[in-house]
Parts: sequence; C-alpha cells; structure tokens
Amino acid sequence: MTVTLADVAARAQVSPATVSRVLNGNYPVAASTRERVLRAVDELDYVLNGPASALAAATSDLVGILVNDIADPFFGIMASAIQAEIGGTGGGRAGGERLAVVCNTGGSPERELTYLTLLQRQRAAAVVLTGGAVENVPHAAAVTAKLRKLAEAGTRVVLCGRPPVADTDAVALTFDNRGGAHRLTEHLIGLGHRRLGYIAGPEERTTTRHRLEGHRAALASAGIEEDPRWTVYGRYDRRSGYEATLELLRREPALTAIVAANDSVALGACAALREAGLRIPEDVSVAGFDDLPFSVDAVPSLTTVRLPLAEAGARAGRIAMGREEPPPGGVAAVRGELMVRGSSGVPRA
Repeated sequence: MTVTLADVAARAQVSPATVSRVLNGNYPVAASTRERVLRAVDELDYVLNGPASALAAATSDLVGILVNDIADPFFGIMASAIQAEIGGTGGGRAGGERLAVVCNTGGSPERELTYLTLLQRQRAAAVVLTGGAVENVPHAAAVTAKLRKLAEAGTRVVLCGRPPVADTDAVALTFDNRGGAHRLTEHLIGLGHRRLGYIAGPEERTTTRHRLEGHRAALASAGIEEDPRWTVYGRYDRRSGYEATLELLRREPALTAIVAANDSVALGACAALREAGLRIPEDVSVAGFDDLPFSVDAVPSLTTVRLPLAEAGARAGRIAMGREEPPPGGVAAVRGELMVRGSSGVPRA
C-alpha cells in the first residue's frame, strides 16, 4: 500500500502542512519537530514525489551510480564507463540526456542505504551498484528490501562486480574473483613457490572472501598446507599493503611470494620489500589483482589478474538504460585474465 503524506503526519503527530514544510525546506521548523518528521519518513519508507517533471512519469531522468571510493581507479573506471553509456542517448524527456549522480559511500553500509533511499525518493530511472557487498545479514536484508522497492517503482537496478541479490529483479554482472585468484596463486606455485603470504582486504567484503577462497583452493590443490599466520587483513589501499607486508616479514622472513588483494595493495607491498632490502622478484615475488592502469608501469611491472572494468561498466550502463538485454537468468559472470609480468619469478633457493 502506498504511504501518503498524511500517513507521515499521523506518525509524527504533526499536520500535513508541517510535513510538507520539512520536506521542502522552505519554511522554518523547530529542530525537534523536523527530527520527528524525518524519523517518520524513514520508518514508513515514504517516497517523495520528487521533481515536478517526474510526476507525469514512472521515473525521472536521474541515474544513481554507487561506488565505494571514487578516488580508487577500480571504481573510477567503472563509474566513468557507466556514465558514458547513460548520457545523450538514453531516451530522457529533455532531449535524450540522463543525469548521472555518483554516490560515494566510503565503504559505509549506512551511507549505502541512505543513497538508495534518496534515489528511491527521486524516482531514479536506474541505479547501478558497483563493487563487492558487505557480508552482514541485517544490512543485506535492508539492501534487498530497498532494491525491491526501487524495482517496484520502475527503477532498473544493475549490480556491476557485485554478487546477485536473491528475490529481486536486479541484474548482476559478477566478477570471477575466485577463479582469478586461483589462477594467480596457481601460477606462483607453478614457478616453485611454497611459502606464500596473502594480504587480504576488509574481512566483511564479498570480494575479499571470494579472492581468498580462490587462493586457498589453489594451495589445497597443490597439497600446500596453509599457515594462518601468513594471511593479514587490511584495507584496499597502498598503505595497507605496506603495513601488512612488514607484518608478514616479521611473522615469516622466509616468504618467497606475496599475493595482494589488489594492485594498490601490491604497490605498498613492493615498497615495504624494497625498504627491507629485498629484491622483486629475485627475493620475493609480488602479485596483485585488477590490472589497474599503473600496474604495467610499476617497476617491475605487476603480475596480476586483469578485470575488464571498463567493458563491464559499459555493459552495466547499457542494461540500466534498456539498450541491451539482460543476460539469461539476470546473471552473467565476468572472467579475469592472468597477466604474467616482471614482479613474479622463480623463488630463491
């Protein structure tokens, strides 16, 4: 049943006029009253009418792109490709243009939900969520509920590099993180490495778990017993790679290879190894993941797994705009390609 402005007024125990003033922001309202009204809006999941131009149609010309960190090339590349497909030819009512809004969550589950709510209230034509999901049951349930409501209102929802969300109409383009990580570690084992340290991302992220599972599966297939001391968790950034590598060297100075959660982490690992007087790859091999633009220019260039971030983003954008049919079953796996470069080599004796 549709929630009305009168329902919000009743819940907040104010007049409909007061609710309107709070939502429009065009009249002074006491702070306590404003807080009560906004709480009622959230509790009832009230959807504002949005811009006047949206009232005549199911959706507006707004498209939301949710990213973890726009400064991270992983997300920046996808967001740019998505936006390129959105502008100019999407069939919007003002000459075909769509307004793409990039929503930077900073990795905050609460902010992710806030942006989804705001996009729902604005009757967004489409929403694209990029990158891994947070593995938290209450948060996952809340996201599922939001995505359902968006779809019910006519919003197309596409997940790019994110696992499918059950019981929703969201289309998912998933990255084969397990397979890519398995091939990467398998390559290092094939060179002769047996003492491999692993720098993982944040524990609560699906991307972290899937890549670590692929690494562990490769070790198991080769009959190598994993030492839990050789895995360190951190953020997906250079500083985390630097700090984690120093910790790994403290725990096991005889490591001959380090597998990093992504290329930014791998760069930090390289810096820490050089500071410790170790050569790459003569003393310690290093491998990353994603094949970000700087990877080939690192010295030595990084062995990594190339994810087609721009291609996946462009496809997500076309699906979001209705210019490409969704994959069968609404889910498509995007495979990564192993890129063997100078940072990996035969281990020292």
